[in-house]
Amino acid sequence: MTTPRAKRAAIYARYSTDMQSAASITDQVRICRRLAEERGWQVVEVFADEAMSGATHLRPEFQRMQQAAKQGDFDVLVAEALDRLSRDQEHIAGLHKHMRYLGIAMVTQAEGEVSEMHIGLGGTMSALFLRNLADKTRRGLEGRVKAGKSAGGISYGYRLDRQVLPDGTYTTGDRVIVATEAEVIRRIFTEYDRGKSARTIAIELNRDGIAPPRAGGRSDASWSFSTISGNWKRGTGILNNELYIGRLVWNRQRFVKDPDTGKRQARPNPPEARVIEEVPDLRIVDDGLWQRVKARQGAIREDIIDARDEVSAAPRSEAGRRASYLLSGLLTCGCCGAGYIMISDSRYGCSAARNRGTCENRKTIKRVDLEARVLAGLKDRLMHPDLIAAFIAEFQREVQKERLDALAARGEAERRLGKVVREIDNIVSAITAGMFHPSMKAKMDGLEAERATLEAQLSALPEPDPVALHPGLSDIYARKVAALAEALNDPASRPEAVDLLRGLIERLVLTPDVDAPNGHVIALHGALGAILSLCDGGLSTHANARRVAAGVRQVTMVAGAGFEHCFALSRAFSRGSY
Repeated sequence: MTTPRAKRAAIYARYSTDMQSAASITDQVRICRRLAEERGWQVVEVFADEAMSGATHLRPEFQRMQQAAKQGDFDVLVAEALDRLSRDQEHIAGLHKHMRYLGIAMVTQAEGEVSEMHIGLGGTMSALFLRNLADKTRRGLEGRVKAGKSAGGISYGYRLDRQVLPDGTYTTGDRVIVATEAEVIRRIFTEYDRGKSARTIAIELNRDGIAPPRAGGRSDASWSFSTISGNWKRGTGILNNELYIGRLVWNRQRFVKDPDTGKRQARPNPPEARVIEEVPDLRIVDDGLWQRVKARQGAIREDIIDARDEVSAAPRSEAGRRASYLLSGLLTCGCCGAGYIMISDSRYGCSAARNRGTCENRKTIKRVDLEARVLAGLKDRLMHPDLIAAFIAEFQREVQKERLDALAARGEAERRLGKVVREIDNIVSAITAGMFHPSMKAKMDGLEAERATLEAQLSALPEPDPVALHPGLSDIYARKVAALAEALNDPASRPEAVDLLRGLIERLVLTPDVDAPNGHVIALHGALGAILSLCDGGLSTHANARRVAAGVRQVTMVAGAGFEHCFALSRAFSRGSY
């Protein structure tokens, strides 16, 4: 009779913030190891998330632990307490449901074996704890604001002033004006009042070598027009910061967490929820100058809104869902890497040169000329027979290589598993024949553990599907690109065609060149996976082919000067060429 093998235990530990000690992880693991030892369990894995809130399930080690559970790597999940695993009711209930489905017990030092009762009560208590903690934190911050102190974050123009108290501790939240930065703030307000734009002011500040907010000693930090203009509704930007007139405004917005992504989203608070405190000792700008700047900002804002309403008759919700122009957001400056943006109603230019003055590229290009060149390149040059042939050959080679690697890995695991099973059978036969020896138990335990590992490895390996390209891919591809070009000229199908076209383009790099058409050489980078997906029905295993292609190949070509003869195929790993 064989002795049942010890249960395999996985430990999960977590602490919440950088303010807590990393030694907390060590303490939790030590407690959990002692618990496992008392129960006779073998600890096979430790998962630990440092400075990660239990309110989110998007924790790297937490996710890895769940993946290991699905692969059958452990039998018991051990933690110090239920709130170490999660403080979210939905997430802790989901974790318990999945662990129970997988046959994995959840045991904590505080609660013992976790049941539905613990999930219901513990989840509720954790949720209430987070809510109470948030309320207490907000109450404390509001008290600091009402005392004229900082509630977190120091605006440009100020620094913390920490004074020693009689008990040896330091004051917190007190600010004083930084004279040199205050002069820069007054310069910005004065020059804006005299008619200069935020862009012009930013360029001049960069030209004069003045460090921007939060530069932190970085040489590449620079002023931009958004640093100065900001968002008037949220009170961001130099020109909108009411602290400069001695008025501390707090609680303009709140943050809510998206339950799907775990990311925080800003939501504006109603005006009556704001806390306003007068702090005259922190004033930098006088009221007259502030009011003149606000009046000019309001006039400019109204002009922009009126101009947008005249140009676009589309509803705002519809305009917000789609790019304003065919290539918006896809253009990059070949000199500095910044984006090319619309700098007028008809021309693109480098945003760094336009908004910061940190790039020497002052060349611009008409939007209609750029779109025409890109469309011509996609329609005529992407259908080049040599390029299509290279696509097919390279894709087939890479897919075949991946398939052979998968087959080799599966074959090796199956061979080893067969050998382990035979060794187990031999030991069982020997024991049955009365040839038992104490060393056989340790040998059997090791073989059983290896067998479980190999079986989990085989179950995790995907079956290597044969992937082949349709022999008529080039014809299908040519027809699709031609149809796409035609659809762009049809008002009814243009929105859908634009989305398809943007899917073909990863980015466009524009480099100024006096000898090139429109003064620019244009390098078009497109994902091969997206191009192959355009040929719907052209792959025998279409979904898998798109998955493989998207991570394996990239197509690069130069449009404009030299476009007729310059093609390059490059691996994503930067090796090989055509």
